[in-house]
Amino acid sequence: MARAVGVLRVVGVMAMPSSIPLKPHISFFHNRTSLFLRPLSAVSASVASSTELLTPNSIESFNISLQPYLSCCMPHKRFRVAVLVSGGVDSSVALRLLRAAGHSCTAFYLKIWFQEDFENFWSECPWEEDLKYAKAVCSQVDVPLEVVHLTDEYWENVVSYIIDEYRCGRTPNPDVLCNTRIKFGAFMDAISKMDFDYVASGHYANVIHSSRSQTDNITVLELSNDMVKDQTYFLSHLSQAQLKRLIFPLGCVSKEEVRKLATKFDLPNKDRKDSQGICFLGKIKFSEFVARQIGEKEGIILEAETGDLLGKHRGFWFYTIGQRQGLRLPGGPWYVVEKDVRNNVVFVSRNYFSFDKRRRLFRVGSLKWLSGLPPNHISQLRCKVRHGPGFYNCSLTMESGKDSHEDVAVVHLSEDDQGLAAGQFAAFYQGKTCLGSGIILESWDDQGFPVCAKALEIARMEDKSLLGKPVKIKVKPEKTHFMEANQKGVIELNRGQSSRSASAAIKQRSQASQGEVISRFPMKLLQKFRQKWLWFF
Repeated sequence: MARAVGVLRVVGVMAMPSSIPLKPHISFFHNRTSLFLRPLSAVSASVASSTELLTPNSIESFNISLQPYLSCCMPHKRFRVAVLVSGGVDSSVALRLLRAAGHSCTAFYLKIWFQEDFENFWSECPWEEDLKYAKAVCSQVDVPLEVVHLTDEYWENVVSYIIDEYRCGRTPNPDVLCNTRIKFGAFMDAISKMDFDYVASGHYANVIHSSRSQTDNITVLELSNDMVKDQTYFLSHLSQAQLKRLIFPLGCVSKEEVRKLATKFDLPNKDRKDSQGICFLGKIKFSEFVARQIGEKEGIILEAETGDLLGKHRGFWFYTIGQRQGLRLPGGPWYVVEKDVRNNVVFVSRNYFSFDKRRRLFRVGSLKWLSGLPPNHISQLRCKVRHGPGFYNCSLTMESGKDSHEDVAVVHLSEDDQGLAAGQFAAFYQGKTCLGSGIILESWDDQGFPVCAKALEIARMEDKSLLGKPVKIKVKPEKTHFMEANQKGVIELNRGQSSRSASAAIKQRSQASQGEVISRFPMKLLQKFRQKWLWFF
């Protein structure tokens, strides 16, 4: 045993279920008389020399200065907390806040990379850098770090599902599945015998735990303080049992404050950029992963309104509704508007944001309500159909599914959305509370993008070589370009008005917002419009 600043800890390897091997990596413990903060000048150094000695008084003063940031850390009690760390800034700050709140923490790094299958793609193991940062962060405050290998579980529960969904022409969300099935699924099962009170991570969300004396004893998931970074959408498919065991320290902290705290803590990853893309792929492009798992099959691209042959593609599974990138068609912008999965045909259009192509109704299945029961009032809810600060006002109509085994909700949006993709999740909210979510289904009662009869007939042709060469695409008239940009701007403006609660967070990112507006309305187009406007007056 080792005594650390009055805290007794057992030095050793903790037992884990044999089905999920847990390999201990580091276990650092406090010095008998003082605590050292060990900032790392380079990630490659696993332990740096001590540079600053903190006395008990200075530690207490430091923790007092953190009090405004601890409201989501349950600071008035002391718990044993398993903290998921990724080597990124968010999870590292979450760990430090939990420590400042007085909890006994053990850090866990989940190893889910497929290095054996993708060794030819990588010049170096992508998880090694993450793990080095995680080690460095933990060594600063002598928090034990364990590595959990969940590669097989991730493949079986997430990746295989993603591949099957893409084969069927749907667009799944791996982040929602990873949270539900791995981080707060397989991992929670793996540590179930280790007597942790809670599991914590660096998600931007707020969990409200009811007191044990309350009769209903329901745990609630609420929006975080940072509406731009808020991740309740990715957590909306959890169960009540999972939610009861979670703490999200960053639910009361903005991203800007997290960066400042990382500097205050002098974290070795304080300047590290946020990770983008899908967690298990690292630097691999998703299209490369799909090509490796599903393969390629040449198909045709048709214009939805005319049936004109515009080009060829590598397989419908590389495209999702609303996609613009990767089509490589001149005279655009072109958008994927529909897919014929059976005949491997992709339909595209340049009129994606036209008012006559509005979509306000869709169905969701696989409904899961965080409280365990559907909400009492379903006529005045809010809905997210993708991650981000935007909401729609909506109402639900419940009906029985095809096999009557599960309920299906018909969602009526208050405004138009042009990018509803089957397989994605729709999350529902009442005020700040996230109620749950469901998976968007393919049947929309003909509310999808209208494809002309000629295009549908061509798609059913068995010998498509008879179509000859693609047509020469004409440049779209400037007037149409402007009308489309204007209509898209109105749609986005309306969507923004329904999300006024996010305005404060959006203002904090004014530079990003300005860049987004400029990208929607090209400068040349605005100049030409100004010239025409002045000509009239």
